[in-house]
Amino acid sequence: MPLPALRRRLALTALAFATLSASAATIDVAGVKLDDAVDVRGQRLQLNGAGVRYKAILKVYVAGLYLGKRVSTTEEVLAAPGAKRVAITMLRDINANEFGKLFTRGVEDNSPRSEMSQLIPGLIRMSQVFSEQKELRTGDSLVIDWVPGAGTFITVRGVRQGDPIKEQAFFNALIRIWLGPAPADWNLKDSLLGKS
Repeated sequence: MPLPALRRRLALTALAFATLSASAATIDVAGVKLDDAVDVRGQRLQLNGAGVRYKAILKVYVAGLYLGKRVSTTEEVLAAPGAKRVAITMLRDINANEFGKLFTRGVEDNSPRSEMSQLIPGLIRMSQVFSEQKELRTGDSLVIDWVPGAGTFITVRGVRQGDPIKEQAFFNALIRIWLGPAPADWNLKDSLLGKS
């Protein structure tokens, strides 16, 4: 094949790949684009559901739940094998310490009292992460990944925050903030479970 024809073919192939990656499925939730699928440590996860966390009438953040397969109940989320992800994008500026306190209260409101003592080390670590951030601004991202055999990884603005928290009970306690019996936002719970 002559060199100009080969270059043209390579350019067309590169353009086709660029088009495919640019057309990867995304959904728009309150102006935040969420990928329909993500890769977490070599495991492909699909978006189970996404929605907006409201505080009164104010939009606080967009949250998306990623799992290996779609489910519709809290019990199925907790029992699902493999990696899991909660992706949060802020829709307003908020003091990070205050945000951390809301997380802790969400865990306390949704976890059995018998589990609270084993959750304390993870809650202390999460509190440290938020206190180091000072403020979460509109557009900032917070990603919480569960990776079996490794633990819970917390990433803020694309930067992993320290070592993973090993206990799966801690990740499950975090999931219950949104999916437990007293969720942060009932409409968001339904959205994350793909019901709205």
